Amino acid sequence: MPYTPAADRYDRMTYRRCGRSGLMLPAISLGLWHNFGHDTPHGVKQAICRTAFDHGITHFDLANNYGPPPGSAEEAFGDILRTDFAGFRDQLIISSKAGYLMWDGPHGEWGSRKYLIASCDQSLKRMGLDYVDIFYSHRVDPDTPLEETMGALDHIVRSGRALYVGISSYNSARTREAAAILKELGTPCVIHQPSYSILNRWVEDDGLKETLDDLGIGSIAFTPLAQGILTSKYLGGIPAGSRAAQGKSLDPGTITPRALASVRALADVAAARGQTLAQMALAWVLRPGKTGPGITSALIGASRPEQVTDCAGAIRNLDFSAAELAAIDAIAEEPEINLWAQSSSA
Repeated sequence: MPYTPAADRYDRMTYRRCGRSGLMLPAISLGLWHNFGHDTPHGVKQAICRTAFDHGITHFDLANNYGPPPGSAEEAFGDILRTDFAGFRDQLIISSKAGYLMWDGPHGEWGSRKYLIASCDQSLKRMGLDYVDIFYSHRVDPDTPLEETMGALDHIVRSGRALYVGISSYNSARTREAAAILKELGTPCVIHQPSYSILNRWVEDDGLKETLDDLGIGSIAFTPLAQGILTSKYLGGIPAGSRAAQGKSLDPGTITPRALASVRALADVAAARGQTLAQMALAWVLRPGKTGPGITSALIGASRPEQVTDCAGAIRNLDFSAAELAAIDAIAEEPEINLWAQSSSA
């Protein structure tokens, strides 16, 4: 049956300016890191994307290696663009990235000009697009000059392959260096994508949030739900089909009794706020910052449409009292869950 988007979709979502650019992003964005490969039925992928768009989620975030296998998430989304979202391209923000292993040989990962431009071309072909709205350097390459990596991003924009460029998992010092190079080239960095959640606060310790505010760069936090830990999913153990059970990206050893006790306590705080745990975790990431507007958008993943609906409801209450923030800080004393520490420390 043909898909018709909800007529009131833009009334259901809040949109935020991305730094000092003209780009507007929904407060909640949808990432296709998991559940968009060959291990998920296409009908489920369609339902997730349809539900997202019906709730005003206009930003869909991908990368060349998303799957499994690598590339399959972009292929699946390309199919959805041609069917469900046909005629709506100008209402969508589509992003992709390159930096992690995609093909064999010395030019199949990291940040060389060769790899980034070839990756972008492949991503466009898989999705059937002339351009993406945002193209990112997915991680810091410690062995390639930053000037080369940023120069490749500049070329990608100037050649019409992307409208904006961003960086992901760069620390504060590297972000300043990258932003300065891009500014000199005339293609400013408009967005940074760091991991950030109640349980993973490296961006605060590193001063990255203040750096982005100072430079006028927007931000989109990935894994704001700590890969499902900050939901009710693991409160009764490790369910079949979850990321921890499948060993995709979450070490089941992370789900300790102490961690579960903390999550249950956080769920109690959320309930007192009239929110699910996932909604509160997203609201916490999206709360106003001390020196600026804070995080522009929170990037969610979903295995079911109902999860998208739940997460989209976070925007109804983004305010926290000082007592609530103090309670969350006191509970969330687990070690950081940051799988991307290597890139952000490079």
